[in-house]
Amino acid sequence: MSNDHKDKNIFKQIIGENWEAFKKRYPQFDQPRYNDAVKKMLGCGEKENGYACYVCCSCGEMVTVSFSCKSSFCLACGKVYSDNWVDQISEILYDGMCYRHVVLTMPEDLRRIFFEEPKLLAELIKIGPQMLTAALSDWFKEAVEVGCIVVLQTAGRSGHYNPHLHIIMTSGGLSKSSGQWRSLQYINFEMLHKKWQYFLLTMLREQINTPEMRATVARMYEQYPKGLVAFLDKGRMPHNSEGLARYLVKYVVSPPIAISRILEYDGKQVVYWYKDHETGKKKTETVDVIRFVGLMVQHILPKGFQRIRYYGLQATAKRPKVLLLLKKIMQTVTRAISGVYKIVKKTFRQRVMDSGCQDPLKCKKCGDAMVLYFIWHPDHGYIYDFWDASEKCHEPQTETKAGTGTETKAGTGSSGLVGHRERSQVQMLMPFMQV
Repeated sequence: MSNDHKDKNIFKQIIGENWEAFKKRYPQFDQPRYNDAVKKMLGCGEKENGYACYVCCSCGEMVTVSFSCKSSFCLACGKVYSDNWVDQISEILYDGMCYRHVVLTMPEDLRRIFFEEPKLLAELIKIGPQMLTAALSDWFKEAVEVGCIVVLQTAGRSGHYNPHLHIIMTSGGLSKSSGQWRSLQYINFEMLHKKWQYFLLTMLREQINTPEMRATVARMYEQYPKGLVAFLDKGRMPHNSEGLARYLVKYVVSPPIAISRILEYDGKQVVYWYKDHETGKKKTETVDVIRFVGLMVQHILPKGFQRIRYYGLQATAKRPKVLLLLKKIMQTVTRAISGVYKIVKKTFRQRVMDSGCQDPLKCKKCGDAMVLYFIWHPDHGYIYDFWDASEKCHEPQTETKAGTGTETKAGTGSSGLVGHRERSQVQMLMPFMQV
């Protein structure tokens, strides 16, 4: 089956048709960690997993919108996941602060170790900011504290398992002795490579203290005498919120593969493309469908694992104190800190319209606006109902007349009619409201 029409369910179809066969061949993947993530993705957009119902108050037209899963494993929900991530990160970045983008990688020989020992991924995240703090302290020749937002990525461009760190780092650090801000203009890359090699290999040797690991560590030092790749973006990241958000999403939030990269699926093989890191050109790859499923699900992290973490000046607990301190310091260094970047979380309606589609809450029959009628959830039943909301909005408050103990309904007048116009308007629609 060709994917020329960019069927948004092609990924879902591939996983759904081959998940059971994949588990039979690789039973080690038949565990809750993978089953739950796959089940959630396969149920994305299915009505039995919950939906919202909208109704047009003019003509009675009804539309149901099924819930999406909002999972990072679901390619159809990738845009929502990215938007939510941007919201989260944008709220904790310091306005006026300069940031650098750092990428910390590892040789192919070490990647399998992290796949077989997932607990090491948490340790990998920890040593990233530790290394950068040590590197900047050595560079400034005094102890400094930096701010780091660390994001773990496990997929390379081809979809293969390639754990690496993306770090949004403050371009400088706060002197622990003088309290002065030390701005980073330049750093020796050779020193950075060797620092990263030392921290990574030391962590592996401490976590897995076996003769085999000690031999592997020794071989890595011998094979990579100049250190391991630690890429520091030479330019600073954008200051404005829109440019900053776009930068962050581009580099640190991406699923193993995009729907647009899946070219063909015939039930047996999957054809997809990726941009080769060395040549910069598109490269097409054809793989057996079972192998493709494996390439995708291997990136599902353990349940509860925090892919994004904050350290140093970016730690949540330190935020109020750091904000006041930086505001005082940065006034004499660069433009003043006035707050944080704010990106308002988009609603379902806004996301659809931003993607170039028509307003989903505009009635296709008459063109008038639609209103939320009810929300249904498989576990909780009806969690919102227009009637209940209307009653609460228009329910009169009671007050007691002084000295009489008599209760009267405020705002109803002598008739006591509440929300008569709204109630009658909806009552006229009752013949149309059949789900």
